[in-house]
Amino acid sequence: MSEVVNLTKELITRPSITTDDAGCQQLIAGRLQRAGFACEHLRFGEVDNLWATHGAGEPTLVLLGHTDVVPPGPREAWASDPFVPEIRDGVLYGRGAADMKGSVAAFVIALERFVASHSEHRGRVALLLTSDEEGDAVDGVRRVADLFRERGEKIDWCITGEPSSKAKLGDLLRVGRRGTLSATLTVHGIQGHVAYPEKARNPIHQAMPALAELAARRWDEGYETFPPTSLQISNINAGTGANNVIPGELRVLFNLRFNPNWRAAKLEQECEAVLRAHGLEYDVHWHRGGEPFHTPEGPLRAAAREVLAKFSGGVPEESTGGGTSDARFIAPLGAQCIEIGPVNASIHKVDEHVSVADLEVLPDLYLELIERLLVS
Repeated sequence: MSEVVNLTKELITRPSITTDDAGCQQLIAGRLQRAGFACEHLRFGEVDNLWATHGAGEPTLVLLGHTDVVPPGPREAWASDPFVPEIRDGVLYGRGAADMKGSVAAFVIALERFVASHSEHRGRVALLLTSDEEGDAVDGVRRVADLFRERGEKIDWCITGEPSSKAKLGDLLRVGRRGTLSATLTVHGIQGHVAYPEKARNPIHQAMPALAELAARRWDEGYETFPPTSLQISNINAGTGANNVIPGELRVLFNLRFNPNWRAAKLEQECEAVLRAHGLEYDVHWHRGGEPFHTPEGPLRAAAREVLAKFSGGVPEESTGGGTSDARFIAPLGAQCIEIGPVNASIHKVDEHVSVADLEVLPDLYLELIERLLVS
């Protein structure tokens, strides 16, 4: 069995459900220290973060990943134990195989090979891992980025190993991500009997026009490769369960996925202007999940396009779709960010898996990218 498959299997056996790293980073740090990397363990709250660097000066290239995984769900739903990796018909099964312990293992192998062949490479090459990507992402890369800001750490390029490929390895290059902004809205009314509406104030009736306006609004026409900004209402809750009681309050959850035409603060202002215009008495709690980022044409994007074309046999689609990733915390440091990883069809699902053939190619793909950027 190849080195990258063995390391991926070792990582899968550690049940590192967010935010428990379960020893993954210690295993990786031990390997990278033996390869000559300086390793710094950054623990914030219950979250483990690993910062491993080799070299000095500029530029700095960071490989970004996470060791945590989502819960596997019922064990009996899986064909085999989610934390006992198993290969069947050329496919490796286990929680985290695709998202993203396979990429993390490939990062480690690529870095070991790179410094063994290019001990005097220019600039710095680094690996940043967290155990809080799948969760609230408060004490993970977000917190590390704050620390880097205080230190004056400069990052030029960042490659995230999120599973981004669609049908075959390398068919998609992610060059940006939308921002995400979530709201918990509480509309206050006055509870009462449905037979006496004049003695109550129904927050459902009051909120419906405002919610309809927000849902129907065309926020923009998109931005370069980004789709238009979208607001989606995900939950509405009110009432006591009785059909003869006007509720005293209404609770609404909604989320905006937005392109670089917007910043979160401006969207908050726009939404609250609608709520006020409809005369609502309300409270709203905003959670800024991350601002959008976009990597323009440059050395990183050009190198990635060429390498992916070589490994996939065709020009990759360049996309800003999907949800969010931890690159949203690195991009504001001034870094150009891309995402390259295995096929994402099984992520977060029962029987998550990755092709062994793809996994064995992945270290070579990452290694070639590193060499193009850091070997003169």
